[in-house]
Amino acid sequence: MAATRALWGGGGGGWYRYRHHHRRRLLSSSSSAGGGGPTAERGERQESAGLGFSPPAHSRNDWIGPPDKHSNLRPVIFYVPPEESPLERRLREARQEAQACDQRFWARHNRTFRQEKEEFIYSRLKAKGVEMRDETGQKATLNVEEMADFYKDFLSKNFRKHMEYNRDWYKRNFTITFLMGQVALARALRWLRWKKKKVGN
Repeated sequence: MAATRALWGGGGGGWYRYRHHHRRRLLSSSSSAGGGGPTAERGERQESAGLGFSPPAHSRNDWIGPPDKHSNLRPVIFYVPPEESPLERRLREARQEAQACDQRFWARHNRTFRQEKEEFIYSRLKAKGVEMRDETGQKATLNVEEMADFYKDFLSKNFRKHMEYNRDWYKRNFTITFLMGQVALARALRWLRWKKKKVGN
């Protein structure tokens, strides 16, 4: 079940359209009974609005975007097919929630890292009596050994946060994997019933 992807809009930072027949049916989403396609489509547009991009209306694939400037993660806009079962919706929502959790964690983590790094460099340069920028306007830097002190201290301070994040990551992805298995089983049983009915006719 090899997946192929097509670059949308050109360039390395463009949006990617993922094509995978089994993956698309298994991992994508749609609307539940009564809500139908329009409700799902509205939900998809609202979700993608904050990303500055909306997939084409005729698209039947998940779309993966360029890295977010805060988290460095590539956001995914999940395709919402017109006949989503409650179980498939649970899977989609679990994937969306996992993505949101990752985005929040890494955006916060990277922001803290950059801020503390700047503060560390400033304090070390100040202790040496060196300005942040030299005569040419270039930013002053520290050597590898000095920066190693910062990286070691930062990792030590954030060790517990990373452990908690990893624990939650495994829990979320275990749930997603379990739901994927349930969806796959439901689809297989539905196909067998259809096949049996077709043979009987």
